[in-house]
Amino acid sequence: MKAVAIKKGQNREKAAGFQEMGTLRCDGCGEEFVICHQSDLANKWLAEQQAHWLEKVLAEEHERDKKHPDRIELPN
Repeated sequence: MKAVAIKKGQNREKAAGFQEMGTLRCDGCGEEFVICHQSDLANKWLAEQQAHWLEKVLAEEHERDKKHPDRIELPN
């Protein structure tokens, strides 16, 4: 796993060996997710692309009445 979004407020919010790249708030419910990359593979441009992808995933979960998981693996 090279990149992950972790829901804020989790006991283990920070993942060891990962660098925080930014935070995304779900438009539907306001929950916040921290986008994290493996420290040696941190890429700001990729994090921005993943944030757009994550926005769509979170919106789809609301359409299906699904709860957001605590961690979401992000595409590379």
